[in-house]
Amino acid sequence: MIIKSAEFICSNTQISKLPPPVKPEYAFIGRSNVGKSSLINMLTGKKGLAKTSQTPGKTQLINHFLINESWYIVDLPGYGYARISKSKKEDWNKFIRTYLDKRESLQCVMALIDSRLEPQKIDLEFCNWLGEKGLAFVLIFTKADKQSALKTDQNVSKFIAALLKSFDEAPGYFITSSEVMTGRDEILNFIDGINKNFTVPV
Repeated sequence: MIIKSAEFICSNTQISKLPPPVKPEYAFIGRSNVGKSSLINMLTGKKGLAKTSQTPGKTQLINHFLINESWYIVDLPGYGYARISKSKKEDWNKFIRTYLDKRESLQCVMALIDSRLEPQKIDLEFCNWLGEKGLAFVLIFTKADKQSALKTDQNVSKFIAALLKSFDEAPGYFITSSEVMTGRDEILNFIDGINKNFTVPV
């Protein structure tokens, strides 16, 4: 897939104000500081499309980016950020989970995992929640350029093994680096394949 256009459409904290669910959507979500904004910018080829920050928890809204005027990248708030009030965190969690569970045009959840880390409980819990809800998802392991390929493969294998304790089969996954563009074509081709079979929800 060639990205010809990518534009920011809207930020929201209300499901009712989201764009009409008539185009396929792909939700990008992960722990705070997992490299989500950098990944979105790398995929779209637009450096400042998603705002990157050294401050974890910067994305606090659901952000829709329209790609090639035909499908959406949806940038969701990171989970696991501690420096916000408990009530606000609960509101966010409810909002995000409602979007993921109820959005008719959501085709796949792209669950971002930091490839440098051993399996993290919060990531495994989120993937298990997706599984319980029957939501389609793939894993995107980020920051692979920050260590050896061997170390990345070891951490990926450990994460898959941990998931297989509660899943019958492992989800698909991609290994990425926003710095050196690893995984870009594979992810875009994956999305392109799903888009070809998309039908507008009735």
